[in-house]
This record gives sequence, structure tokens and C-alpha cells, in this order.
Amino acid sequence: MDILIERACGLDVHKDNITACIITPKGKEIGTFSTKTVYLIELVDWIKEHKCTHVAMESTSVYWKPIVNLLEADDIEFLVVNAQHIKAVPGRKTDVKDAEWIAKLLRHGLLKASFIPDRNQRELRELVRYRRSIIEERARQLNRIQKVLEGANIKLGSVVSNITGVSSLDMLRSIANGVEDLDVLANYARGVMKQKKEQLKLALQGYIQDHQRFMIKTIIDHYDYLTNTIDMLDKEIAQRMREYQEDIERLDSIPGIATRMAEQILAELGTNIKKQFPSAPQMCSWAGLVPGNNESAGKRKSSKTRNGNKYLKSALIEAAHSLRGSKNYLGALYRRTASRKGKKRAAVVVAHAILRIAYYLLTRKEMYVDLGEDHFDKQRQQSIVKHSLRRLESLGYTVEIKEQIVS
Repeated sequence: MDILIERACGLDVHKDNITACIITPKGKEIGTFSTKTVYLIELVDWIKEHKCTHVAMESTSVYWKPIVNLLEADDIEFLVVNAQHIKAVPGRKTDVKDAEWIAKLLRHGLLKASFIPDRNQRELRELVRYRRSIIEERARQLNRIQKVLEGANIKLGSVVSNITGVSSLDMLRSIANGVEDLDVLANYARGVMKQKKEQLKLALQGYIQDHQRFMIKTIIDHYDYLTNTIDMLDKEIAQRMREYQEDIERLDSIPGIATRMAEQILAELGTNIKKQFPSAPQMCSWAGLVPGNNESAGKRKSSKTRNGNKYLKSALIEAAHSLRGSKNYLGALYRRTASRKGKKRAAVVVAHAILRIAYYLLTRKEMYVDLGEDHFDKQRQQSIVKHSLRRLESLGYTVEIKEQIVS
């Protein structure tokens, strides 16, 4: 097998130490280094001393990030590779052998690098992912409030559609502070909720204890803190994405995609997707939104979707589920697929469609134009006419079809 890279380094990365193997025309050299920054700098210097042009390592948890930061600063070409793609041959397994195996594969050009964005995008990813986790945590706090209220026999959620509205939060804070007068609590109602005062009085009458008041107050304080944190993250992310506002507006034009979702798509994919993903199918495959391909001896095995970017995939599937009742092309696609394959598969199909649309909008610099809810009916117009005609004739009707002339 031809050697494509003369001087290569393979790294077996762990939490506390790194085993490195450098292979050059002169031979092989092994070194072990701590993961503390001082020793990582020594590792980089050691690599530079041997004039290694390429370094490869497994994408082990987040342990590869400090090494990549230093290699990137010194303009050394690196490959972070999926661990499943470089499984060592069977036999004795040691850290030294793993590092040597990675170096050998690298020298022969048998490694395929994972997509590692630049430093600015990595920072943006961390902010966006953290914001999403905080939003999910805030949703869990709402569920906890609802459980406490049910335990106190307070049925506020049965009267109001959102227990985190301004009126509802004022009522809950008053309950937590010891207010028991139902008239006082009902008077916090604002807007159209004023019409439900009698229902509110019935819903707010319960048997609340001191520990439940304490729980409500603690949860609401935590909820407010999380809301403030989300607002700060929104401002920081908006500041970092200010120059990509046009791309955000293009993505925002897709049904089911709002500003936060658009920011997450750009954070995960990057702003120059044409360079990283030559085609839309490749990008969808990277996100894990395509069927698996597993065939042997002429038999097709499970075709479940492959593993991909879990953050992007879950966000797009969430957006797809929100379109199930929409009167547009994507909503029609969801309902059409769900009727045959179920809601979960329909969500994956629509998420795949959204990502393909996003690819073309970003690469062509266009806004989304909806095909319409009747797009599939138009495609199948002749088939629908023939099917309807046969159904009516089978029921004993004689039908004459004339095409309507639109003036």
C-alpha cells in the first residue's frame, strides 16, 4: 500500500494522559504526555521537532479539544476521526498499539476526518447548545410547578392555557407568600382572563401546606433565573451572528423555523456550508436524517437512520412535529407520510426536507417559496380523477368529465 504521508503522528487521547506515536522514514517513536497545558505544549513541540505534517486522533468525548486548540494555533494539519472508523485489528490492545495503528492508517491515507469547525463557530456552538439545555431545564421547572399544584389540589392549569403567563405567575407568587383570599388571587387576572374570575376562584381553592408554598417559591425563583440566563444568551448569540442576519432571515422564512432555530442551524452547520458539504444529500447524511444502508448477500437489513449530529437532528425533528397541522407543503408532507408510516417517521421525513430546503436557500441566497398544501394533489391530479371516476361508476353513476375553463 502506498505511503501518502511520510511524517505522521497518531494520538490515543484519554482524560489524564495521551499516548503519541510518530512514524517517519527513519522509524517509529513513542511518547506519553499528561493532558495539562504545559505538557500539551511539550507534545506539540515534540511533533514539530519531528517535522510531522499531519496529526490524527480519535474524537473521544471532549478530550480532543485542548489538543486541537494548540495544533490549530501552530497551523499543524489535524484529523479528528470517528472512533468506529479506526477500530484496531483483533489481538493485544494497548494505548501504544492504538496510537501506532492510528499513525499507520494516517500515513496510508485511510482516515476520514470528522467536521471540526473553526474556533469562532465552536464557541458559537457551545453558546447555542447551552441555551437549548437551559430552555429544556426551564420546561422541566414548569412540570415541577404543575406537580406541586396538583398535590395541593390547585387546578390552575385547567383554567389557564399557560401557567407562566404574567397573571398566573402573580397568582403563584402570592400563593407562595401566604395569600389565601380567593378574591385577591383572582384579581390578578389580566386581559381576557378577567372573564374567568369565577372559574379561577374554584381552581385556586385547595389544601396547600407550608412546604408546598416553599416549593412553589423556590421553583419560580429558579424559573426566573433561567429566564434571565436565556435572555443573556440570546443577546450574546445575536451579537455574534449579527453579520449573518440575512441567512437567519432566509431560514426564518421556512415554516417551523424561528430565529432561535435558525441560529442553531447556522451554529451547527457553519456559515460556509458549500465548502464543507458539496451537496444537500451529504449534509443530510451528516445530520443523521437519511435511512441506513445495510445489505448483505442480497438481503436488506435494518435501515434505521444513522447516527449524526444529535443537536441538529433533535431540533429539526421538533420543528417537524410542530408542522403537523400547518396548511402548507411541509404540513401536507407530514400528514401524507404519517398516514402511511406513522408520526415518528413522518417527523424524520419532514426534518430531512427542511434541511434540504435550508441547504438550497443558503447556497443560492434565496427566500423560501411554499409549494402549497395541494402540491401532492396537483402532482397526482390525473390519478385522482381516474380513481374518483372508477369509484363513482362502481356505485352506479354515469359521469361526464369536463375541464373547467378559467377566465
